[in-house]
Amino acid sequence: MAKLKAAVVQLRSGINMEANIAAMEELVRAAAADGADYVQTPEMTGLVQQSRTDFFKSVVAPEVDPVTKAAGKLALELSIHLHIGSTPVRLGDETAANRAYLFDPDGLLVASYDKIHMFDVDLDNGESWRESAVYEPGNRGVIADVLGVSMGLSICYDCRFPELYTQYARAGVEILTGPSCFTRQTGQAHWHVLLRSRAIENGAYMIAAAQGGDHEDGRETFGHSLIIDPWGKVIAEVAGEEPGYAIAEIDTAAVASARGKIPNLVNNRSFSISHAGRDEESAA
Repeated sequence: MAKLKAAVVQLRSGINMEANIAAMEELVRAAAADGADYVQTPEMTGLVQQSRTDFFKSVVAPEVDPVTKAAGKLALELSIHLHIGSTPVRLGDETAANRAYLFDPDGLLVASYDKIHMFDVDLDNGESWRESAVYEPGNRGVIADVLGVSMGLSICYDCRFPELYTQYARAGVEILTGPSCFTRQTGQAHWHVLLRSRAIENGAYMIAAAQGGDHEDGRETFGHSLIIDPWGKVIAEVAGEEPGYAIAEIDTAAVASARGKIPNLVNNRSFSISHAGRDEESAA
């Protein structure tokens, strides 16, 4: 069994990457000073910019990205695992990746993950998003080790696709992650219930840092960064939408306990589906 102290950092990133890095660094330092071994920032830590033209004026290739360079230095300085929940990096003239990065206490990059599921939705009140118009989706889940604890990486909209987290749990993952830039509209309806469900289904911790508030580009995000235990209890939360951080102790004994009480990962059975009233030929 292993223990670590985890923190979620809540930001209100805007259209200026340097200002976003400075805001990230201030809160990561505060969380580390409070004893955090692992600190997670939200999706789109480095840039929240709706204008496609201005977006591609700011986004650069991964090897020269200023967010990741700053994060590696900060992880080394503070001797922590620093998880940049995501930041956009350029892949081509008109394409980018929504990419998460995990740095170890030596400042070394130990894992990266590209968001698999694109947020292409049409919501009430005319709110509409098409991430696939800008981002190249990822095609692989990623598991990393943090202080002897197995962690599965994901980003925001991924949380609506339970099969990703079930595969992680079956592979032994003890901490699920869900850094997000959740819209206020969908967050009010679904944020807590989705993340608690993923934790409960898999008997795993869920750590989800979030963006919060009214952003410079007009985006409205829900905040409420969370750490949830394997029984589905919220054990740390940044209440509301203001920037800040929350911290909690992770103890993998709680994972073993939850999975021992309700071993649904073991009890799961394969099955087929038939349509009542149809014969095999018509069903085919």
